[in-house]
Amino acid sequence: MTAPGGTGEHGDTRGRDAGQGPARAVPPSTVARLPGYLRALHALAAEGAVLTSSDELAARSGVTSAQLRKDLSFLGSYGRRGVGYDVAHLSERVEVVLGLTTQRRVVIVGIGNLGHALANYSGFADRGFAVVGLVDADPDVVGTTVAGLTVQPFAELAGLVSGTGATIGVIATPAAGAQVVCDALVDAGVVGILTFAPRALRVPAHVDVRAVDVASELQILAFHDRRRTGTWEV
Repeated sequence: MTAPGGTGEHGDTRGRDAGQGPARAVPPSTVARLPGYLRALHALAAEGAVLTSSDELAARSGVTSAQLRKDLSFLGSYGRRGVGYDVAHLSERVEVVLGLTTQRRVVIVGIGNLGHALANYSGFADRGFAVVGLVDADPDVVGTTVAGLTVQPFAELAGLVSGTGATIGVIATPAAGAQVVCDALVDAGVVGILTFAPRALRVPAHVDVRAVDVASELQILAFHDRRRTGTWEV
């Protein structure tokens, strides 16, 4: 697929600096695929790779090479003819577009089993996120130490967000209280919310919400499993 001003790694870069051209507005569908590209690029770098082709990067990311070249064209990144993509340079470019060059501070609300696991997850730091606060409404949990942080009472959420400069909130509470927690996070100034609560949340237009519903994903897998096995009884 031809990208504006070039044709991916096989096209004419027309004098661009190290394969980078002017970036364009990035569509949400492309943004959703960028973390996969970045994960693949980090894996290549860990293996010692300096260059990669669109075919290799696409295969590692689970997309077609045409889709990958189209997505990267929105970043202003094009591979060089006969050379491919510079792994380090492209990784940096994707990180810039995703906003990962500045560390993002995160507050987790709900320190049950899931909240404990999230607080102790080392992958946050590796990807540019710092968990700076933990909050729970259970008096038996408040005051305990998890992953080096003292769990704060729910009433202190606004002060915690303000004091730490957190911009992202993670909701790891039961569904029944998720909207209350969401509203409190928004009122505190959080502009991004990752929720594990199995319910839809209402937020103002300036706040982004991403939902992780494990049960729903398992139900979808069950549907596909039933379709493959032909067990369509009702």
